[in-house]
Amino acid sequence: MTKLTENNPSSPGGSLTPEQARADAADLRAAIDDLAGLVSGGLGLPELLAEVAAFAVHAIPGAEGAGVTLLRVDREENMVQALAASAPFVAEIDEIQYVSLQEGPCITAARERRTVRSGSLGGEAMWPRFGPRVGRLGVHSVLSLPLLLRDQVVGAINVYAHGKDAFDAHAAELGELFAKPAAVAVHNAQVLAQARALSAQLQTALATRPVIDQAIGLIRGRTGRNDEEAFAQLRAMSQSEHRKLTDVAQRMIDEAVRRARARNNPS
Repeated sequence: MTKLTENNPSSPGGSLTPEQARADAADLRAAIDDLAGLVSGGLGLPELLAEVAAFAVHAIPGAEGAGVTLLRVDREENMVQALAASAPFVAEIDEIQYVSLQEGPCITAARERRTVRSGSLGGEAMWPRFGPRVGRLGVHSVLSLPLLLRDQVVGAINVYAHGKDAFDAHAAELGELFAKPAAVAVHNAQVLAQARALSAQLQTALATRPVIDQAIGLIRGRTGRNDEEAFAQLRAMSQSEHRKLTDVAQRMIDEAVRRARARNNPS
């Protein structure tokens, strides 16, 4: 990784003053306090991730933009489940990292469960394709922090700066302190989003079940098949027509109603 320069104003061996250290600590505390109220605030997952990204910019010295990514990693693939960016240039970098190249600091941080940083992306050997692409955008520094729980990696936070050597050990330390409660907040929001999605699916299932049951009844009456066979026929029709099961069932019911009305009103 790129070595820090001695004139970095945040470098522990440089000119970090007690006043600046206190200000950085205050910013970190404020960001962590803001994290605590996120899930209870009723935000959706994308909005919450965007808030976490914005808080990271305030918490980490030198950050000009940040991205938060929910990422599932294994030996064969990296699957992005959700992401948010605090600035347009971060969204552009995310596109390069996750879509174009499948290479970059977030993937490394999540896969290796460790903080990674670089102060000269254009010449960074760790990401030979990603680094030069981002360096040509004028972004030269990155600090990536894995979002870790005891038994899993939730994702990662990436903070960027246009200048070189923007993040030193002091910034990394504050970032790691921020990432711990951020991982909990993001995970809780993810669990809540999954619960809400399941609830919506159950509500949809309850609403559509009577329609499917009526269609099954029509098939049984016409063919003499049992419930299981009638459902299999309905599902086969859905697949062959590339239509939702409920849409096929509703069409059958509508057709049966039209036929009944025609019989009752032959004129």
